[in-house]
Amino acid sequence: MTESLVKRLAVTLMDATTDKDPLVHEQIFSSLCYLGKSEPEEVLTRHAMRIPRGPALAYPHRVIVLRAMEAMVRSSVAGMDKSMAKIVIFLASNEMTKSKEVIPEWQQAASDILVAVGRCFINKVMEEVLTKFQPGVLPHYFIVRTFASLSVANVFGMVPFLTSILGTMLPMLGMAKQDHMRRLGLLFRFAELQADAQPAWTRPGPPTWWTASQESSAYEVLFILEQRPLAEDLLGSCCSVQQKWLRLGPIGHLLPSLGEKLEELPRLIRACCFGRRRRLEAYYVSKSLCQILEASVNIGSRTLDLQLDGLLSALQLQISTPPDSSLPVQLKNHNEVLRCFTVLAASFPDRLLAFLLPKLESGNEGMRVGALTILRQIINSAPSQMEIKKPFILSSMKLPLQDHSNKVRRAVVQVISAMAHHGYLEQPGGEAMIEFLVRQCALPVEQSPQLPRRQSLEAEDLTDSHVREISVNTLFLISTTVDRMSEVLWPCLLEFVTPVHLTGALTPLCRSLVYLAVKKQEEGQKDFQLHYDTNANLPSPCALMARLLVVSSQPYGGEGRGAAALRLLNVLSHNIHPTLEPFWGKKLPKLVEHLEANTKASLSQEEWEDTLLKFLQQTLVTVSDSSWTCQLTLEMCRQLSSYGGSTAEKNFLYKCVGAALAACGSKDLVRKLLQDLLETARYQEEAEREGLGSCLGLCAVSYLDETLAKLEEFVKSDVFRRSAGLFSIFKDRSDNEVEKVKGTLILCYGYVAKYAPNELVLARIDTDILRNIFLYFHTKVLGIKVETKDLSLKLCLIQSICMVCQAICNSAQSGDFAFSQKAELVAQMTDFIRAEPADSLRTPIRQRAMAACGSLFFLEPPLSDAETADLLDTCLSSVLALPETESLREKDSPVLETLWRDTLRALKDLLKGVLLRHMSPPAPKTMFSEPPADQQKPPAVWHLGPWIRSTKEHERARAVEVAAAVLEFYQEKLNVSTVVPFSNLGQLMALFSPRCTDSLASVRQHAVDCVYALLYIQLFYEGFSRDHRDESLEKLKAMKLGLRDPNVNTLFQACCSIAKVIAKRLPPDQLLSLVLSMLEGLSDPDRNCSRAAAVMVNSLLKERGGVLLEKVPEILEVVHAKLQEVDEEHVRKAAQQTVYILASQHKAAVVSSLLGNPLPLDSCSCTMWRALAPDPALAAQVVELLLEKINRDVPYKENRSFLRGGNAERVATLLPLSATCALHELMSVPESGPSVVGLYAELFVTLLLRVSCTVGIQLPKSLSSKERKSLSRGQPPRALDPCSSAVETLKTMLTQGGSRTVAQAVADAGGWEMLHSMERHHEGVALLASAMAKHAGPKLSPIVKSLAPMLNSIYDSQRVTTTAFFAELLKSNVVNDLVLLESMMDSMTARQRDPCTAVRMLALRGLGNMALGSPAKVQQHSTQLLASMVNGIDDKDDPHSTVALEAMSSLSRILAFAEERDVRSMLLHIKAISITDLLDSEKQELRHSSIVLFGTLTQFGAGSCEDAFFEQSLARSLLTLLLHLQDPKPEVVKACKFALRMCGPSMGCPMLCDMFQNHLPRGVCGRGALWGRRAPFLLASGALHPSVSQQQARTLGWMGSWQQWLGKAVPRRGVEVGELMQKYPEALGRLTATNLFYFKSNWADIRAAAPMFVGFLVLHVDREHCQHLDVDELVAALTVLLKDPVTAVRVKVAETLGRLVRIV
Repeated sequence: MTESLVKRLAVTLMDATTDKDPLVHEQIFSSLCYLGKSEPEEVLTRHAMRIPRGPALAYPHRVIVLRAMEAMVRSSVAGMDKSMAKIVIFLASNEMTKSKEVIPEWQQAASDILVAVGRCFINKVMEEVLTKFQPGVLPHYFIVRTFASLSVANVFGMVPFLTSILGTMLPMLGMAKQDHMRRLGLLFRFAELQADAQPAWTRPGPPTWWTASQESSAYEVLFILEQRPLAEDLLGSCCSVQQKWLRLGPIGHLLPSLGEKLEELPRLIRACCFGRRRRLEAYYVSKSLCQILEASVNIGSRTLDLQLDGLLSALQLQISTPPDSSLPVQLKNHNEVLRCFTVLAASFPDRLLAFLLPKLESGNEGMRVGALTILRQIINSAPSQMEIKKPFILSSMKLPLQDHSNKVRRAVVQVISAMAHHGYLEQPGGEAMIEFLVRQCALPVEQSPQLPRRQSLEAEDLTDSHVREISVNTLFLISTTVDRMSEVLWPCLLEFVTPVHLTGALTPLCRSLVYLAVKKQEEGQKDFQLHYDTNANLPSPCALMARLLVVSSQPYGGEGRGAAALRLLNVLSHNIHPTLEPFWGKKLPKLVEHLEANTKASLSQEEWEDTLLKFLQQTLVTVSDSSWTCQLTLEMCRQLSSYGGSTAEKNFLYKCVGAALAACGSKDLVRKLLQDLLETARYQEEAEREGLGSCLGLCAVSYLDETLAKLEEFVKSDVFRRSAGLFSIFKDRSDNEVEKVKGTLILCYGYVAKYAPNELVLARIDTDILRNIFLYFHTKVLGIKVETKDLSLKLCLIQSICMVCQAICNSAQSGDFAFSQKAELVAQMTDFIRAEPADSLRTPIRQRAMAACGSLFFLEPPLSDAETADLLDTCLSSVLALPETESLREKDSPVLETLWRDTLRALKDLLKGVLLRHMSPPAPKTMFSEPPADQQKPPAVWHLGPWIRSTKEHERARAVEVAAAVLEFYQEKLNVSTVVPFSNLGQLMALFSPRCTDSLASVRQHAVDCVYALLYIQLFYEGFSRDHRDESLEKLKAMKLGLRDPNVNTLFQACCSIAKVIAKRLPPDQLLSLVLSMLEGLSDPDRNCSRAAAVMVNSLLKERGGVLLEKVPEILEVVHAKLQEVDEEHVRKAAQQTVYILASQHKAAVVSSLLGNPLPLDSCSCTMWRALAPDPALAAQVVELLLEKINRDVPYKENRSFLRGGNAERVATLLPLSATCALHELMSVPESGPSVVGLYAELFVTLLLRVSCTVGIQLPKSLSSKERKSLSRGQPPRALDPCSSAVETLKTMLTQGGSRTVAQAVADAGGWEMLHSMERHHEGVALLASAMAKHAGPKLSPIVKSLAPMLNSIYDSQRVTTTAFFAELLKSNVVNDLVLLESMMDSMTARQRDPCTAVRMLALRGLGNMALGSPAKVQQHSTQLLASMVNGIDDKDDPHSTVALEAMSSLSRILAFAEERDVRSMLLHIKAISITDLLDSEKQELRHSSIVLFGTLTQFGAGSCEDAFFEQSLARSLLTLLLHLQDPKPEVVKACKFALRMCGPSMGCPMLCDMFQNHLPRGVCGRGALWGRRAPFLLASGALHPSVSQQQARTLGWMGSWQQWLGKAVPRRGVEVGELMQKYPEALGRLTATNLFYFKSNWADIRAAAPMFVGFLVLHVDREHCQHLDVDELVAALTVLLKDPVTAVRVKVAETLGRLVRIV
């Protein structure tokens, strides 16, 4: 039987290895090990038989078995016989090598078994393993690992096998390809065998067994695995420093003999090539090579002849590779290589040039740069050898001059610099070098970082700017420092002045030319005069003058080319024209000084161009030579075609042409040139159109008729519709081109009107100018006018209209001139503005169109009101609604910023012009006020007010800025002759005064300006003179600087100051309009402005609110509307202040109005209610009114269904609900505390009963529909629940009434949530009563007296609430102190007959609570109390046993203080047995109460009935109590501990009793009778009685798990258990059988505890007691339970299975 049981247990545990949980695996492993300790041979045999039979067993499950075997072998290997060892070795060997793949966990477990067996049976193990370690076949990884582990575990046993292992292993090392096989660390474990076994690479001498072939093989492997640290150590230990140098380069051994062995030069050349790869070492090679070359040249050796080509290639290759400038050694190497070329150039110049110059034609950039670098070196270092080679070298530079690489360009410039110093540029072909240098000076200037002073030779980011900088410096240096270059550069540099594509080089060219010219003048050379007969390519004087004058129009471009050009003009004045030298000598230096005194930002471009034009006109007058003037004009016209991309310069050149034409004396030439200009102009370019118009306008100064005639003639000609194309063939212009031509012609007429003499132009406006302008602008298709979309045409029209208006205004007869087409032009400009995009500012259409409207507005006849309104509406909407300036600056920032400033300035000018023509009192009103309500399409001027109140800051800032400018202008221009009222002052003040506290500083300052201007305008209307100064108003001006500070206090003070000034100056008839307008200001988007409006409104109400009685509802309605509109704190406070001021004057009206607000109260209504709380007297009166309304009406109404059997639906009444909500809002204000304290009892009772009556009631249907509508409108839901509102009101009342701790205590316990629930409402009331008794005892007496009548209320909810409140108060001693106990006990006893079950249950609870609050009174009334409890247990009208449960719990508390005779006579034999059925109840409360009561009643059963009680209860209850120590509910566990302690004396076994007393966690009940009596109520209650000390309370804690207790409780040798089993021999079988029932328990902890209980019994009892056990049934049950879904259960079952070996 023993053998079969062990086998069965082992097989069961091994079958369970298929479990997937690692915890179960570990427990199975431990149990198997436990079995193995008792029966190792048998268990190992089972294992050996089990594993081969289960080939399908996965390796993770095999690992568990193998690990158990290894543990058993390790502990019993000393006593193991050879046959068993052989079986285990064979099994482990097969498991280790079964899989060819490496599975570390599985194979390592098998290897560990072999190592464990090998400690005693090394020969058997090696005999088996060596069979799988054959020569020539790569062994299994774990074979080698096992060898290594055995060498450590059994050192001396492994020594005899070492030679054969190494002899087989070393030849196969090269076969190892996988990483895990290449790890030599496994092999090196053999080093621990003996000292003589250390390998050569870790020990100086070889071991005795280490042969040469083995060493060779090992080294071969080490070199194959040279990335391993061991191989690196090998290489490092056998190499000297000299040998390392040899590895770095093959020239180390040549260094000592370089001077003598020149035949080694080829090897040195190879070293030089190697140095190209290893730059840090190349410097030393190059330096040595240079020394060798010098020695060879000095001694005249012919060795270099054969090696020269290879040497040059190697050296040139190094130069072609740019060095790293951050490494000085590379720069040194570069210089040393260049020195080598210097040495070679001295002896082999021809071969060097023959090698080098073809490299200049290479397409490789590095090769060409390297060749140029070498060429510059030999030009500088070998001038004598290169003297006769100059033409050859110059001719070879053609291809490099055409290279576009910046690196090549820079190298060429450096070569040109060297050539200039050695006379190369004087040779034929030198002019190409100079031209190349000038072209590099003309490269564009880019915004790039400057190179360092020592420029990097290999810089990859070399830009055109860097090349230009080098070229400019080179040109200036060769011009000023090389003497021979003056003859070369003068005057040939003048040829590069006129080409437009070389404009970028003008500044350095002018500087060099000025230096050369001044030098020649100082030397007195006669050849300073230009000789065109010998220098045919030189530009003419007129060409030079035109070119230099034009480039000087952009004075700060190209590094200040304007001043340089003017200086060159001054130097060339004699060559330009002999008569100009005196005039230019005075004028030009002043112009240069003017440029130097200004900057690009400070110099006005328009004024500078006018100055140059005036200079040109004066020059022409000075010359007074018509032929020269005509020649200059022709030259200027010829140069026009060259300025293709220089728009600004070409524009100025057109002006110069116009000025020259005006000074030309030949009309025929003027007509011809005008015709040519009109035919050849590039109309697609804006600058061209502007320039052509300026040209014709300037020409019209002297030739008005000819100019107008030529324009009309051009329109009639074919050229207007056709343009010259390829080969001068005319082709039709496209529609776009025609539009551009029309725009140009329109612009020309405008400039003609601008520049023509004033006395002549006025008569030509309508007939010649405007007629043609309209003709060219309007396009007709089939007789229908089509609006053009061409931007340039619109701009040309606008610009021309402005110039025409300017010409009319400048005329002396402008007052008599009637502009008949004014309205048409204004409408056209308005359409232009309206067509602009509203979200961007892309074109100057707005600005220029408004400027044109402003110019047209002053002309006669005046516009109508509708036309003016439409114009201003369009302009305001188009400008003020644009996005903020920052978004406009995202692209092309400077241009857009300037355009924006000009646009805003144009709007201001337009509005000022409108006011200037309407200087009447209503003007400001129509400019700023809202439109009338009955106006269908309000005039646009009425819309400036909404812009000022805009929600967008940028719109608001613009509007106020414009308003300030307009009002200031109106104030300055106003002239009042008679006293008239300023009727709209109140509205305007309400508009601007709040803006003085705007969030933007600019708005605040401009708003003060507006208020200042308005008040002074009011003074002017009142009759004050214009020079009158009011002291209070002047303070407003001084306030502007302080408004820069955004501090709230500063702004508030400013607001108050402004309010005082307004109140002082405001007329009485404007008061009401100001108040209403200010109330509208509460919704201002700017918070500060809204606050300012509130301050002003409340100030006015305090002073004059008494006269606004009839307006109170209207004002409250407006305030409510503003609160809904704006959800800001400052607005709420301002509105509350307004409501409070009105309520203090009209309390009844305000309260009545607020009670009429619809439910649920929105936040605005709540805010208005809270405004009534700060004043205690006012708040107390309002609270009394609201309490009266709550108590006077019924709490709810019952609506019964029409269907038979339908339940009644309770619906809340509106008045109490509204009053409750109002009370909550009122008392939520901290200042309401005094009024709440004064009415504490009334508020508490009313609100508590209100809570009880609102649990579960519904809202009226009207309110429910309102909530649904608010949700459908998307408004945020504000839940309205009658119960929630009452609870929150009660909570707020406690907080404000000084009972915050009560509210917090209830909240911490979750009581407020319980009050909402119909099921747990009484629990919440109990928590509230407990908190009141603890924290607010003195306040209970009036509350109890007010609540007592409610026990007879007609409402069940009120009776339940009152009973629960009283029941909880009875738990506290405070009711005894207040002399309330007797009356409350009588009330609770009377409630046992209440028809409501909850009331009866709460009454019993209250009676039971007397044991906690007044234990002395329990003994006095024990008979009455016990009778009540018995009746409660026998309650027949309690289907859910709630009354019985409460009766048991209360009875447990009362028994602690009742007399034993009373208890025995009534309860012992009747209840002790019946409650045992409830010990396993599914309900926690029943289990807990029955267990506690069971334990309590046990102590009353001691005596004559002891045996009977034990016999009846032990079998059913003892095991239940022990297992329920693992109950998931902590309260049940505590009850079980108490019951076991109480059962101990009744067991009849003193030692078992002592065990329960000593090893169970000690509760508050001790061994004495006193603690034994008090324990039940201490355990049954949720909290400790105040009389329990902290030390006693600490003994209630959990003192270890159930298993630990049981292990400690049962002695090791089982003497006590044996005595118990001798007295009750059948108890063990019954306990075990009962445990099998709990194997199917619903609680996993108990299912885990049941097998553990059996295991501990088996572990600690004698074997003879186990005969009463049915082992087969037990094992079968455990086997089934081993498949439980809970891991903890399976773990405990596995542990128990291991312990069952104890009974074998």
